[in-house]
Amino acid sequence: MTGEDAGGISTKMSKPVPVSRLSEGEAAAELERLAQEIAAHDRRYHAEDAPTISDAAYDALKKRNAAIEAKFPHLVRADSPSRKVGAAPVDKFAKVRHGAPMLSLDNAFDDEDVTDFVDRIRKFLALPSSEVLAFTAEPKIDGLSASLRYEGGRLVRGATRGDGAVGEDVTANLRTLGCVPQVLKGRGIPDVIEVRGEVFLSHEDFFRLNREQEARGEKSFANPRNAAAGSLRQLDPEVTARRPLRFFAYTWGEASALPGVTQTAVIEAFAAWGFPTNPLMTRCERVDEILAYYAKIAEQRASLGYDIDGVVYKVDRLDFQQRLGFVSRAPRWAIAHKFPAEQAQTELLDIDIQVGRTGTLTPVAKLKPVTVGGVVVSNATLHNEDEIARKDVRIGDTVVVQRAGDVIPQVVRVVTERRPHGAKPFGFPETCPVCGSHAVRELDASGEASAARRCTGGLVCPAQAAERLKHFVSRDAFDIEGFGSKHVDAFLADGLLSHPSDIFLLEDRHGAGPAAIATREGWGPQSAAKLFAAIRARRTIGLSRFIFALGIRHVGEATARVLAQNYGSAAAFIDAMTAAADEDSKAFSELDAIEGIGETVAKAIAEFFAEDHNREEVRRLIGLVDVEDAEKPKTDTVVSGKTIVFTGTLEKMTRNEAKARAESLGAKVAGSVSAKTDLVVAGPGAGSKLKDAQKHGVKVISEDEWLSMIGG
Repeated sequence: MTGEDAGGISTKMSKPVPVSRLSEGEAAAELERLAQEIAAHDRRYHAEDAPTISDAAYDALKKRNAAIEAKFPHLVRADSPSRKVGAAPVDKFAKVRHGAPMLSLDNAFDDEDVTDFVDRIRKFLALPSSEVLAFTAEPKIDGLSASLRYEGGRLVRGATRGDGAVGEDVTANLRTLGCVPQVLKGRGIPDVIEVRGEVFLSHEDFFRLNREQEARGEKSFANPRNAAAGSLRQLDPEVTARRPLRFFAYTWGEASALPGVTQTAVIEAFAAWGFPTNPLMTRCERVDEILAYYAKIAEQRASLGYDIDGVVYKVDRLDFQQRLGFVSRAPRWAIAHKFPAEQAQTELLDIDIQVGRTGTLTPVAKLKPVTVGGVVVSNATLHNEDEIARKDVRIGDTVVVQRAGDVIPQVVRVVTERRPHGAKPFGFPETCPVCGSHAVRELDASGEASAARRCTGGLVCPAQAAERLKHFVSRDAFDIEGFGSKHVDAFLADGLLSHPSDIFLLEDRHGAGPAAIATREGWGPQSAAKLFAAIRARRTIGLSRFIFALGIRHVGEATARVLAQNYGSAAAFIDAMTAAADEDSKAFSELDAIEGIGETVAKAIAEFFAEDHNREEVRRLIGLVDVEDAEKPKTDTVVSGKTIVFTGTLEKMTRNEAKARAESLGAKVAGSVSAKTDLVVAGPGAGSKLKDAQKHGVKVISEDEWLSMIGG
């Protein structure tokens, strides 16, 4: 499956073409698949506390995405995983905008990655090998990130990470943790500070909690991380208070002042103020010390008494951290050195073919249940037919599966010496198992067959119709509460729905009003009334959600936000996209030129609006719902919202520092000059980009003028 959600199964292609051999067309398709798949896993992990992929498999997806983006930087998508953190907060809690974003970390998987990380920092800072570059090192706790805001030394708000910018207000729940100070005591306490760390459960407390759950006849938790997340995100704080949650403080967000000039000093101050901090945190001055610490923690992992999935390294000096800044969703000055995945063997009982929202056929391995790292797993993705053929996976085989803290594992390899006699190679179907239409492998721009096989049934395929509607009512789209998958399936089967617009006609349609729905199996007057109230409540929707809900290929949440910001209103968007259906039009060129869109996404949107039935359905929806205009971007700085291009040799700062500074001020940094560019900063040796600026009439300034503009 290409970035689709087939029954909660991971869909990554495990024998991908090496990045070095990818064509541009293949790279664009792969980045689309990765963006959608990783976003789905982020939502399950951060918002639903129900991950369906191993840490190792998730990390492999992120690593491949980063490698492709490094080779094809002009293909980086607006909804790239490298540009986002976590998942949007759920609606059952009030929203909290963090004073400073809660970002995630890039990963290292071996000693070479760590050495490269240190070398990159030295190069970025232009540090000679003789100058000490110290790091802190500490275990990476596998729990739920939380931010505690103190004003005047008193706890005023506690929040989850959410999507990194906006989290969930869980203040009342965090106050129940005995280890979280309500009032800070000691010296150097700033007027405002957000202390951040990890909420977790010890192994002992986790097993005790599961025993209590089972004794009450309630569902047990899969692992300590899920248990901690579920416990903290209870609507009733008394439930949280009964759970033995713990907290380690290890970083900060917004702060009016800091009690030290190093990471070490600030964490020591946290401990003095009353926060629990990890006693295993240490300071290292050489790469060999860092790696020795990693080896030591790996040896102690089983005896620590709580789950960790690696070690985190951070540059110790805060002035260095400030200079290094951030790249997209992660700081340059920190990295997580992950542990290898855990593995086990089990029997592959069957291979099930599932059909996703865009018609992709995805093979799912049905496994004999096996415990891997304390969690029972029974399903795994087999990605696509090439993967099955490469690994020669056959029904009845014994397979090696691996995980690193979550539920759904990946199939690593087949234990061929244990293959049963008569096991036959798996024949991947060439017809859709749902509608019987022909299933084909599309050709990319180079004429090579894609990894995914898709049903050609389109609108006549019930699987695609169902998934389109499920996507439309899902949390990140129209978010119609109570309109779950089983209701979509039932209403489709009975002919009550066929298009998204039918949802808003359901109440008035003959024979399908509240009274009629109330008489259906599994329904009643109260549940029917709630459904129609939820539908009415979603007749007003933001433009980005509306665009995302349409289910256009390659258009994820981030891309929908970019489109909404660029076009502003539903009318402007629809008019422009209708015109862009002609790929020779000015409208298409303008769409293609939007930063983060590019040709692949632009063509997908054009193809969508080129279809009469799609345009007609959009028009029906516009007549039934009120689409709110997009919020205007902030204009806090002189360069907020402007697109900047740097060219030539910069003399006062490195190119990386210049880009990081511009982005921190709200600007967009592009790699090429177009009519959409607002400003070109040119140093000595500026070449073709300077000519392009002159061609498009873009203002060009020097590095000194740029520094003066932004305040030095």
